[in-house]
Amino acid sequence: MAARPPLPRTVWVLGFVSLLMDLSSEVYHALLPLFVTMTLGASVTVLGAIDGVAEATASFAKLASGRLSDRQQRRKPWILLGYGMAALSKPLFPLASTPLTVLAARFFDRVGKGIRGAPRDAMVADETPPEVRGAAYGLRQSLDTVGAFLAPLAAVGLMLLLADNIRLVFWIAALPALLSVGLAWVALREPARHMPAKPAPLMRGFREIAPETRRLVLIASIFSLARFSESFLILRGVDAGLAPALAPLVLVLFNFAYLALSYPAGALSDRSDPRQILLIGIALLVAGDLVLAQSWGLLGLATGVALWGAHMALTQGLFARLIADSAPDHLRATSFGAYNFAAGIAGLLASLGAGLMWDRSGPALTFTAGAIAAGMAGFMLAVMPAEAPVRD
Repeated sequence: MAARPPLPRTVWVLGFVSLLMDLSSEVYHALLPLFVTMTLGASVTVLGAIDGVAEATASFAKLASGRLSDRQQRRKPWILLGYGMAALSKPLFPLASTPLTVLAARFFDRVGKGIRGAPRDAMVADETPPEVRGAAYGLRQSLDTVGAFLAPLAAVGLMLLLADNIRLVFWIAALPALLSVGLAWVALREPARHMPAKPAPLMRGFREIAPETRRLVLIASIFSLARFSESFLILRGVDAGLAPALAPLVLVLFNFAYLALSYPAGALSDRSDPRQILLIGIALLVAGDLVLAQSWGLLGLATGVALWGAHMALTQGLFARLIADSAPDHLRATSFGAYNFAAGIAGLLASLGAGLMWDRSGPALTFTAGAIAAGMAGFMLAVMPAEAPVRD
């Protein structure tokens, strides 16, 4: 058997850049539900709206940056712009005195995420041979999740150390974001690209997206209706009996499961049918939602949260890998932009709907509805015809 090629340097750099940014961003994510609902006194519906609008905004940015990155055949400037905007948004959180300011901060943070998302995912595919592409996406996602795993621990530790001074914790959390931008600026290299003789018009690229990619985008959209914000896991933890200061520990368990399985799932997809692994991931979300819909105390909470983390490991990198396989080289970032745009709009509807259901009927209906949406996406994926990956 021929030796498998090593993972490119670019994948490692992007992974550590993501680690630092997630270490920063997930501190805010861990404490924001408590900050919005307790410090600012807003409702869960408002929290859902903030998360949903912010994620939808990121999706519009991904749609534009992906297409522009393909037309210019450049990745690094868009990645730097995205990480830079996210870093500059961090000081707005500790300065916030109303939910509107939090929304503004989340807006700029998520626009930055949107701008960098599609070019970054396309850069991974640009630099990685197809036979290790699953492992590459799994590695980048694993390093990203290291930051997400450490962040809630840092949030709890800083809250205890600083006597619950949440605004000071937010100021400290801005530092890794600045380091992330610096690393991307110094260490990231633009991949070698070959500009077509005459680039396609701006909107034409969306019309040329491959049929298999379109089907994957539709399935991801349905699936995203089940993927409302992890903020609701934190609220479920408080509802199950966790003290507010310890509620971010829910994300520690979530990200531990995510981290443990991300790289193995990606590497396994290089040796077997990635759609089968993706189906298992969707089934794990259905199971997690059904567990969290019940009032089984802290043990039920831990089980449901671990299943949520496991489903992320078996779906996020796998969707990215399938999009990369189905898209021709000259439409790679465009395809990622369309995929993330559609999933983000569905995520907006999911977070808004979850907030409304939670306020009116509680967590049982919220998580049951998520299980139903995930089951629909799994059925659509199971009956989708298999096609060979697109090659230019």
